[in-house]
Amino acid sequence: MALVFREAHAAPDKKRINEEYFILQNDGATAINTARLQVISSRVPRPGQKQQRGSLLGIIDPGFMLQPGEKILVVSGVPGKKSHGEPPAREGLRTYHLFQQARLLEGEGTVIKLALNQMEVAKLIFDPATETGVAAPEMVASS
Repeated sequence: MALVFREAHAAPDKKRINEEYFILQNDGATAINTARLQVISSRVPRPGQKQQRGSLLGIIDPGFMLQPGEKILVVSGVPGKKSHGEPPAREGLRTYHLFQQARLLEGEGTVIKLALNQMEVAKLIFDPATETGVAAPEMVASS
């Protein structure tokens, strides 16, 4: 997949949604338009359980363009809502807000997918034990 989750950081408090963020990168050779991508959340299945389809949390609209190699900081909350906390900023990265009313990362094993017409475009399995919060590629491929 050309669109890759590079980092995932959960909010330390479930009400401070602006402190939850992801870094997405375009690893492909062409620009990517994220308009109309669905944001879907699920959990990694336990042994013996079937993979759940997931819950649609929203649609990225209007979206953003990512040029080859470019990264963007994606924040879960609403930028002007003080109760959601202060959104992070990273030098050299644009910021895009998802305008969610609740956090997306509900602990280890949370799966966040970006999909277009039921086709998966990017996938994250949250692993807070890693430095980046992103599970190793082999875990992502097997789920």
